[in-house]
Amino acid sequence: EDELRDAVLLVLANKQDLPNAMSINECTEKLGLNQLGKREWYIQSTCATTGDGLYEGLDWLSKTLT
Repeated sequence: EDELRDAVLLVLANKQDLPNAMSINECTEKLGLNQLGKREWYIQSTCATTGDGLYEGLDWLSKTLT
C-alpha cells in the first residue's frame, strides 16, 4: 500500500515472563521481519502485567517518528 510505504513497525512481544514464550529471535523469524527490506522495525520483549518493556518500545517509536 502506498499509504504504508514509509511506515515504521514496532512489535511488542508480550508474555516474555512465561517459560514457553518465543524468544525475540524466534518472533523475528516467524514474522519475517528480516524480509521487510528497507522498512524500519523494532521488536521489544514485554510483560504487560508488570509493564516491563512497554516504555522502551514506545520510546523507540517516539524517537523514530521525530
